[in-house]
Amino acid sequence: MLQIRKSEERGIADHGWLNSHHTFSFGHYFDPQHTGFGPLLVINEDRVQAGQGFGTHGHSDMEIISYVLDGALEHKDSMGTGSVLQYGDVQRMSAGTGVRHSEFNHSATAPVHFLQIWIQPNVKGIPPSYEEKHFTAAEKQGQLRLIASADGRDNSVLIHQDAAIYAAILNGGEPLQYALAKGRNAYVHVIRGRLSVNGAALNGGDAVKVTEENLITLANADAAEVLLFDLPY
Repeated sequence: MLQIRKSEERGIADHGWLNSHHTFSFGHYFDPQHTGFGPLLVINEDRVQAGQGFGTHGHSDMEIISYVLDGALEHKDSMGTGSVLQYGDVQRMSAGTGVRHSEFNHSATAPVHFLQIWIQPNVKGIPPSYEEKHFTAAEKQGQLRLIASADGRDNSVLIHQDAAIYAAILNGGEPLQYALAKGRNAYVHVIRGRLSVNGAALNGGDAVKVTEENLITLANADAAEVLLFDLPY
């Protein structure tokens, strides 16, 4: 079964320095029909103006993943970690017992565009930790590249949840298929471009919940970049 979430249906927060589209309920945006999907709680598509950003704030017991689409995102946290993330970089921060961090646009002239993803962990009270990996466009071209997993396999970042995140860049070519194990759901988020998921046509910003299916087919892609989440019920 497919449940489509259109881009224009998402919540919007426009603060001038920040324009954010919320796939799920977040902040002042609340939609009882969209409060998460299993442990996947947040997909925010953020655009931050030059020299602006999120000041130091705290989190606990959450897996926070940043996927940079364009520009440079500067991260600092109370663990002493500091970095500048660019396209292809994936950052994972496990908040655990508590961490404070800031995220700023590193550029003084150009905006930064990224996805912030929150996944509820299956353990609480762990020490906070940080990890980042770079995934080239070639690694994602025409295939699903594992970027986050519960065991860090295939050089993915490690998340504390029985979930996996794959990224792909698709443009024409043969359909790409993903087998979904029994007892699993999937969430497919189209970052940009367009493609079909099990026959349903989606554009950039659209997404679809996939339940009670054993095979996901990505086809008819046109300059598409996509994330596929393999999730427990």
